[in-house]
Amino acid sequence: MSKPEKLNITRATSLWLVFPVIFCAVVAAHWPLLRLPYYWDEAGYYIPAAYDFFRTGSIIPYSTLSNAHPPLPAIYLAAAWKLFGFSALTTRVAMCGIAAVALTATWRLALITTGRKSVAAATVALTALYPVFFAQSSLAHADLFAAGSTLWALVFLLTSGLIPLWLSAACFSLAALSKETAIVTPLALAAWELWLFLRSRARHHLTRAAVLCLPILPLGLWYLYHWHRTGFVFGNPEYLRYNATATLTPLRVLIAFAHRVLHVTAHMNLFVSVTLMFACMLLPPANEADGTSRLRIAFDVQAIFYVIILANLILFSILGGALLTRYLLPLYPLVILLCVNTFRRRLRRWPAFVALSAVAFIAGLFVNPPYRFAPEDNLAYRDVILLHESAISQIQQHYPHSVVLTAWPATDELTKPELGYVRQPIPVIAIDNFSCPQIQKAAQLPDPYTAAFIFSTKYDPPHLFLSLGRRNEAIDARFFDFHRDLAPAAIARILDGSVTWQQQRKGQWAAVLHFDRPQEAKLLKP
Repeated sequence: MSKPEKLNITRATSLWLVFPVIFCAVVAAHWPLLRLPYYWDEAGYYIPAAYDFFRTGSIIPYSTLSNAHPPLPAIYLAAAWKLFGFSALTTRVAMCGIAAVALTATWRLALITTGRKSVAAATVALTALYPVFFAQSSLAHADLFAAGSTLWALVFLLTSGLIPLWLSAACFSLAALSKETAIVTPLALAAWELWLFLRSRARHHLTRAAVLCLPILPLGLWYLYHWHRTGFVFGNPEYLRYNATATLTPLRVLIAFAHRVLHVTAHMNLFVSVTLMFACMLLPPANEADGTSRLRIAFDVQAIFYVIILANLILFSILGGALLTRYLLPLYPLVILLCVNTFRRRLRRWPAFVALSAVAFIAGLFVNPPYRFAPEDNLAYRDVILLHESAISQIQQHYPHSVVLTAWPATDELTKPELGYVRQPIPVIAIDNFSCPQIQKAAQLPDPYTAAFIFSTKYDPPHLFLSLGRRNEAIDARFFDFHRDLAPAAIARILDGSVTWQQQRKGQWAAVLHFDRPQEAKLLKP
């Protein structure tokens, strides 16, 4: 496999120096976020699963429905809590460590493929600033574990020798034991090596393909163990339906693929870097100081990048009920690396384009796009947490003995003190969301509730010129679980209550309702 320079370039700056610098920078950048309580899927699955392992040693969660996610993230977080104490701060600093591992792999990958520390530094900086990666860097999701392991596997794969190839397979195994869908990358690369073998008949491609298939073995053993313990191979039936069997409509797959292409080329201001890259490609290569043309990333390396990107885009267009961009977390460093090296290859003043991309990414952290997106894609998730904290504080202060009508994830926030919102569990009655059908259903419930915690379950963008907020709502409702939450005043009218507290933050809102009813409700588990 061709490379601009030999691997010893990657050793010029010791990783023992690079990793601590990156880790400290990540922690410093996330400092205001490190004590926030847990958010959405953190609260709904990953923290309860890790907390169950922390308390009992069970790698099959029992305080939440098991969805067959592999146990490596839970084991890692439980180990961090054992060493430094159970707290949100410990969790988020531990996740910053995983982000630093991924960014260190990005540094080494850029050195291997370009031979330039300047390109490596720019790629690491832009990856760390990219809103999706930045937001995920302190959130306890399995995708960051999978991204870090996958990037290191790619580093070893691009290193000559049999031992690095086995190390690559080991890292791919860790990725699959962090998030099961990460198995798509080694399998896609194995298929690519088989294609190269059929073209060239070079036996080393066959060896590489065989080794790249090995990560399926530990993942298969995990599923066998999960089936033995729970009776389900791929998690509870509802989880399987939502994320797999209900997603196989051809039209949905096609629409999801279009979304996924936008996610890796345009989402959260990534279009700035990608557009600049294509503009640079219209220019001839710049020259080095010795008069030779600046080099591109080798075509065979680029082919590996494109195989990884395409395989993940296809998989996550078929699987996954929600089009979450964190599923594509391993792809963003690859796209950014291609952009940065193109800047350098075509422009003498290429740092200006890096700076422009950085400004765009920083803006994306704070300014929401004019279309629907998951708040976990930028700092909007912080707004959600603060809204929920304030609302729950109002309930604890003014209605401490109430039974609360609400929806997930607030059902978990109110009933599980370990998530950081309450000191003692508060009984809840659960509904699915705050759409009109669900509120009408709540009005017919036989058990009275005396308070309600309602909030926006979907980000609704402002109705600006060219806003994409209300377009394609029928398709989104059909395929992507879209619904419209009623306004707090409308919910209060239907349920015969009053809005006693309400707050908004950048297109998201939360409210507390009170009802003058006898407190005779029974607790319904969320």
